[in-house]
Formats: sequence, C-alpha cells, structure tokens
Amino acid sequence: MRDLPAPLSDWFAARGWTPRRHQLDMLEQARAGRHALLVAATGAGKTLSGFLPTLVDLIETPRDGLHTLYISPLKALAVDVQRNLLTPIAEMGLPIRVETRTGDTPSDRKARQRAKPPHILLTTPESLSLLLSYPDSDKLFASLSTIVIDEVHAFATDKRGDLLSLCLTRLQKFAPDLRRVALSATVADPDGYRAWLAPDGDIDAVAAVQGEPGAEPDIRILLPQERIPWSGHSGRYAAEQVMREIRAHRTTIVFCNTRSLAELIFQDLWKANDDQLPIGVHHGSLDREARRKVEQAMANGRLRALVATASLDLGVDWGDVDCVIQMGAPKGSSRLLQRIGRANHRLDESSKALLVPGNRFEFLEAQAALDAVDAGELDRDIFRPGTLDVLAQHLMGCACAEPFDAAEMLDEVRGALPYSALDSDTFDRVLHYIAEGGYALKAYDKFKRLRLGTDGFWTVTKPGFIAQHRLNAGIIVDAPTLDVRFKNGRRLGTVEEYFASTLSPGDTFFFSGLSLEVEKIELTDLVVRATSKPARIPKYGGTRMALSTNLADRVRGFLADAGEWHRFPDDVREWLEIQARRSVLPRAGELLVETFPHDGRHYMVAYSFEGWNAHQSLGMLVTRRMEALGLNPIGFVSNDYALACYALEPITDPHALFSPDILEHEFVDWVQGSALLKRAFREVAVIGGLVERQHPGKRKTGKQVTFSTDLIYDVLRKYEPGHLLLQAAWEDARARMTDVGRLATLLETAQARMRHVTLERVSPLAVPVLVLIGRERVTQGSADDALLVEAEALAAQAMALD
Repeated sequence: MRDLPAPLSDWFAARGWTPRRHQLDMLEQARAGRHALLVAATGAGKTLSGFLPTLVDLIETPRDGLHTLYISPLKALAVDVQRNLLTPIAEMGLPIRVETRTGDTPSDRKARQRAKPPHILLTTPESLSLLLSYPDSDKLFASLSTIVIDEVHAFATDKRGDLLSLCLTRLQKFAPDLRRVALSATVADPDGYRAWLAPDGDIDAVAAVQGEPGAEPDIRILLPQERIPWSGHSGRYAAEQVMREIRAHRTTIVFCNTRSLAELIFQDLWKANDDQLPIGVHHGSLDREARRKVEQAMANGRLRALVATASLDLGVDWGDVDCVIQMGAPKGSSRLLQRIGRANHRLDESSKALLVPGNRFEFLEAQAALDAVDAGELDRDIFRPGTLDVLAQHLMGCACAEPFDAAEMLDEVRGALPYSALDSDTFDRVLHYIAEGGYALKAYDKFKRLRLGTDGFWTVTKPGFIAQHRLNAGIIVDAPTLDVRFKNGRRLGTVEEYFASTLSPGDTFFFSGLSLEVEKIELTDLVVRATSKPARIPKYGGTRMALSTNLADRVRGFLADAGEWHRFPDDVREWLEIQARRSVLPRAGELLVETFPHDGRHYMVAYSFEGWNAHQSLGMLVTRRMEALGLNPIGFVSNDYALACYALEPITDPHALFSPDILEHEFVDWVQGSALLKRAFREVAVIGGLVERQHPGKRKTGKQVTFSTDLIYDVLRKYEPGHLLLQAAWEDARARMTDVGRLATLLETAQARMRHVTLERVSPLAVPVLVLIGRERVTQGSADDALLVEAEALAAQAMALD
C-alpha cells in the first residue's frame, strides 16, 4: 500500500483492509507538516486517521520521548481509545508505549509519566493544563510532534475549549514544530473550527480533510399504539414498544436527555421486561466504578440494552450495538447524528435509530430532525471570546511552572483564537486579580497569589499556592452533591445537595436502577438501603438542552406549510387543521401571540420556538412588566416552543410586554436580584481560583464552597461592583444561563412581526403548554394520570369547532 511502512501495510493486508482515502490524506498532510481538521462520519476510522501519521513516524524514525498527545473530552473515551490503539500496536509488534492520564490516574504513575513519558499520552484538557503547571513541562513537551483533539465539537466553543486553546499556545512555545490535528463527525462550520485550531487563528495553516460519506442512517419515528400525547417530553408511554425493539435487536442504547429521565425510563422498561433481559443504566451521577462495569458489560456483549444520557454521546465503540432509541425529541440534528453513530459504528452499514416523541410538538421536532439529517444540515456552533476566569486559571498554572514576563505572556495568550482580541488593560486586570484578589480583598494574604519581582517577572508568592492550584484546577464545576452509599460503605454515586435536603429517613427514591430508602443523612453522605417501596426520582440542576435554531426553523416551516401535513399522523394533522380554522398558524419570521380567557383567568401564549431556557427567562421578565402595568399576573409556564403567561386582567396589547428595552431594565434588575448571578459567580470564583474546592487531604462540602462564594459575592457587590469576577459572572449569566442572544432576536421579531390573535377560548396549539400549569401541584405518583385527564379536558375545548 502506498506511503505505508511494511508493518502497517502488512497489518492492513492481513485483515483484508485497505486504508481509506481520508486516512491517507491525513498522512499526506502530516508529511507536509500541516495542521489538519478531519470531518468524517462515525465509523469512518477517525481515530486511526489521527494516529496513523504518528505510527508511521515512530516506525520510520523510532525514538524516545513524548511524540503525540491525544485530547479527549471524556475520561471514558480516552480509556476506550487506549484499548483500541493497543491492539494493533501489539499485533504489529511495535515498541510504542501508550498510556492514559486523567484525574483517575494514580499519583505514582503520573510522576513516572513526567520522568519517563510514553510515546503516546491520552488525556483531557484539564489534565493537560495540570501537566503544564510543572517546572519540567518545557522538557516534557519539547519532543512533542503532534496533538490530536478528538470530538473537537464537544468543547471547542465552551470554557474547556478556552482552556485547551490556551494550552495549545503554550505547547507551541515549547515545541515550535508541533502539528495540531482535530477530529469530528458533526461540524457545521469547518472554517470556524480551522480558525480555532490554528496558531494565531491563521485558517490557511489548517487543511480541511473531508471523510468518505458513510451509509445513510435508517431513522424512523416510533408512533404510539393509540395517539401522540398532548403533553410530556419523555416518551414514557412507549415503554412496551421500546422493549419490543430491544428484544428484536442484539444490543440497544436508549438515550435520554436528562439523568432523571434515564432513571425513570429504566424503571419503566424493567416493568415491561417480561423476559428479564439484562438492562443497565448509565449517567454522570453514578459512581465511576459502576459506570465502568456497565461499559465493560456492554463491550463484552452481556447487556441487551443500556439506558444512557449524554455521558455516552461521544465516541465509545461498541460494535454489537445495532439500534439506538432516542426518548423525547433530540433537540438538534448534530446531537442526533452523534447518538445514531453509536449504532454499528461502521461506515458501510446504516445506523438504525428510533425517535420517540413525547408530544405533538416533539413529533414535529423529530420529523424536522430527520429532514435535517437527510439534508446534511447540522447545528451551528457559536464561537465567542474566551472567558476571564479561565484565563486567570491558565495564568496561575503558567506561573506555577515558571515566572513569566507579562508582555511575552500576553503575546502568547493572543495566539489562542478566543483571546486574540484581548486588550492589554483587561490582561493587566486579570494579572492584578491573581496578585491581590481585587481592591476589596487586597488586605487578605490568602488572595495574594502572585507578585511582580524586581526582575520584571511575575512569580508565585509561596509554594502553598502551587499545591492549592493543582488541587483545585479544572473547568467543570459540579453542583454541590452528597455521596449515595450503603451502610457497608459501597458507593453508588451522587445526588445534588438540594434534592438530598428534601429527604428524611424513611423516604425513598430511584437511583442507579434501584429503589432506595434513606437511613440517615450525614455531612457528605446519604446512607441508604435497598427497598421495594415506591420511590421518586432525584432532580438534577443545570440548564436543559436547548432546541437548536435550525430545528426550530424547520418546525416553524411545518406549521406554515399545509402541503407538508400529509406526512404527519392523523391526530397531528387534525391538530394543525383545527388550529388553522380556529386561529392561525405562525408564518416564517413571525411571532404569533394568542390571548384568550380560560377558567376565570386571562391567558397570553407566545409561540416563539426559542427553547425552554430562553422562555424561562422571558417569562420572568414579562410577568414583571405585567405587574408594572397592573395586569396582576399569576404565573407563567413554558416549553421549547411557547411561553404562556396568565393573569387576572386581560392582556390587550402584547407589544408593550415584548419591547426590546426589557433587556435593559427588567432583565438587569432580575438577574442582579436573583440567585442566577450568585450561581454564576460560584462557578467563576472556583475556576478563577478565588475559592478552593479542596485542601490537601480534605475536600470541602458543597455547602462550604457555596457559603464561601456567597460571602465574597456579597462583599464584592457592596464594595467593588466592577470586580473582574463579577464581570465574568455577569457575562456567564447573560450568555449561557439565559440564552440572551435568542431573547434579543425574539424581541426584535416581536416588534417587527408580531401577529396578535384574540380568541374566545383556548386554541389547539396552546394545549401542550397550558397543560404544564399546575404540574408542581400534582402529588407524586398520580402526576401522569392527573395531567392526562387535564390534557384531555383542555383538548376537548380547544378542538371543538362550534
């Protein structure tokens, strides 16, 4: 085979394989010394494409020292890639050492890796950042030839991407000829990722390699035996149908959008599992060992199905998986493709997937996702400036390794695309924040981590701060949690502290597929025992997956084009037809607002399709404005498609509630007066090193961290409102937690193209969102039945034509 040394060509030939075109293209780019972005379908051999130049180079020019860094967004993926890489290396008899380094790696092995590094090191952005904090990091990475970033779409546009981008510029300083490689199956904007990957954002320095197209996926929507529900978002009604699919396939992954839903679906499937087929559950709150056992059972073919969350979205290669089922709507075409790719994991075979929509809007969303996949349309990622809390952490890590000159460091930092426009004043503010904590905190020695020496170099003030940095560095800030464990000490995982605070001894909840009864609650532990009593599901924090804009646009297109309705089930088509007769359907670029009375209240429903997060924020703002206008608002509910507000007084002029200045007045007041900003500050304070999560030998509880950050937050708000971290928290709260960009677009549309329709009673389109009112008031256990009765009664009114 052309261009391949004998051990590799013989290995391919022994299996009857030939390298794919894009794999040889990646080798050609490597020999030309070019950086490269490979976009290739799942199952196309992306991992081998990334490592092939490394294997060729080490076969042709054997040498010691670290040759290639592989960066993964997940620890599990790094372990999986190591396993898959070791096999061909062993079969070829190559003297190439491959090791992983993550937060789970024993400390003695970490020390050995720095002294005698392997040829290939598989790690995560956070572990790489820590490696760069050691004084010998320049020597460790001087021999580095290649860095391979897998699943680059999973983190390039967020804070982990900011950190990795800064680390890349540091590595390039130590190894000027370092070649950067990124791999992904789902990139809508290759040029955006090429610019992110390139040194100094020089897009022309990065070759774009397109993988060979794979077989078209086989995706269909699983329709209920009766009719599609009016409300709900889980698809739980289809448990028996899903079990039939599990029986009909070798191995099935059942994806859920939340951890709570994963536990619910597991219980539903187990009840319908008359054949007692082996089924597992996998999500990020379960204990690491429990997850690994499940992953190993899947790899060995011992499970028929696994209920999972985004913890398995990426890369893990289980060849026996022949069906993927998505419970509820996928929320984005890229995410759907990523999950579909877990089936077959082979380029030449169609991946089989089923979508189980939770309600009628979700059916439209599921159909939109299928159409987007058919059209090759992916969800666009938004690249934004790098955050200052991440920059502060990186600068502290660099100082731990060696003193640095501020001007030289600023030049280096600007080589990372997210920080390419960083001005010197902001950079100096970050430096002085690390040096003294800020004006309000400068009297406290615990915040004085750097000092400017007489030689003009910034250096760490004392060794204790170096240890503190290495213990606390990291970008992922989890919500405060308690360990769930049995009395004998066996750990099951974690639940969030606020959920644990609702429990008392004797209460029961589902976790890790078990029904558990609380025996006692200790400082950091929730001690439980197994029980057969009915149980509830733990609630997890964090924002929900947002409906992507391209799927939202496609759903709007369905509503506006009656010519598409023949593709829908009878009950969905009837729903839209009666909506068109009783009210109207929103046209492209239009905001439909309906107002009507119902049960002695006055309702306003806005069909904006901007996602639950944006609608939640807008609901808070609109009800504030309703209060100011004397409309006596009672509350609001929202889903991904609509926002419904209800009040004692009729809403005659919705335009006044949706004016753009709401983002200048109510929005600012609301964010500053809510817990939103405090939560954002907690995260940036931890990332920025102001508050440590753990001390040597002792980890702080979530309550202790929250108490510390709340105390500092209150001091800064009072005495230094312009503090760097308050600024960073404000940006986080605006951009990430409230989807403020989508809010601004929505408000602009409202002013220009609002269509207000006044009705005498509820419309068919309003039923799915109005059913959510009162959900919290329904007692546990009877919620689904009560909601079903309420939905049917409301639907009967909405669908009547008289």
